[in-house]
Amino acid sequence: MGVRIGIHMTLAGAAPKSQDQPIVFVVDDDISVRESLELLIKFAGWRPETFASAEEFLACPRPTSPSCLVLDVSLPALNGLELQKLIGTERLDMPIIFITGHGDVPMTVQAMKAGAVEFLTKPFDDEVLLSAIRHAIERSAAVLDDQAEIQTLRDNYESLTPREREVMRFVAAGMLNKQIGLKLGISEITVKAHRGKVMQKMNADSLADLVKIAVRLGLAPAKNPWRMTRQSDPA
Repeated sequence: MGVRIGIHMTLAGAAPKSQDQPIVFVVDDDISVRESLELLIKFAGWRPETFASAEEFLACPRPTSPSCLVLDVSLPALNGLELQKLIGTERLDMPIIFITGHGDVPMTVQAMKAGAVEFLTKPFDDEVLLSAIRHAIERSAAVLDDQAEIQTLRDNYESLTPREREVMRFVAAGMLNKQIGLKLGISEITVKAHRGKVMQKMNADSLADLVKIAVRLGLAPAKNPWRMTRQSDPA
C-alpha cells in the first residue's frame, strides 16, 4: 500500500471544535489504503470519510466545514482526473490531493493545472501527506470564510431600498452628493440621508470600505480607495 503509519503527536496539533472539525475525504479502490489513511487522518485530529469509487463520493452530501479530498488517480469507471474535472469548478472549497501508484509527468501536469494542491506517488511518507492535507484544509477554510463574507454582503445589499442601491452605485462610482442629486432629481440633503442609510446597512465605516464592498459585489470596477476618499465630499 505504501503509506507509512508513524506520526508524531506534534503533527496533530490542537483538535478543532467538533462543529468545525475538518473532513478529509479519501477515494481509493484499495481497501488497505482506505483503512490506513482513515487511521492516519483520525489520529491527526481530522474526520475521515472513505469511499471505494468516485460515484460513492459524489453521492455523499456536500460538507459545510473545511475539507479536502485525497484522491487516487486510478479508479474503476470514473477515474480521479475525471472526477477532478467534474467538481473542480464548483467545489473550490475542497482542494484535491492526488495519490497514485504509477504517476507520470503529463498526468501530474494535468492534475496541477486543474488546481490540485499536491500529487503524491506511492509509497509516500505520512508526514508529507499530512502536510499536504493541512495546507489543503487551511485553503478550504479561507475559501469558506470568503464565501460566507460575500453572502453577508449580498444579504446586506438585499436589505437596501431601490433608491439606496442607486445611491450606492453612484457613490461607489466616485460621484459627489450634488452630482448624484442632479442625476436622480433629488436634493443633496436627501442624497446624504440615503448615503447614511447605505453606510449603516452595508456596515461600511468609510467611503473606501463602501467602494471595496461594491467591487466585491461586482457593482463597481476596482479603483484606488485613497483617490476616492480624496475627491469625495462629506457624507
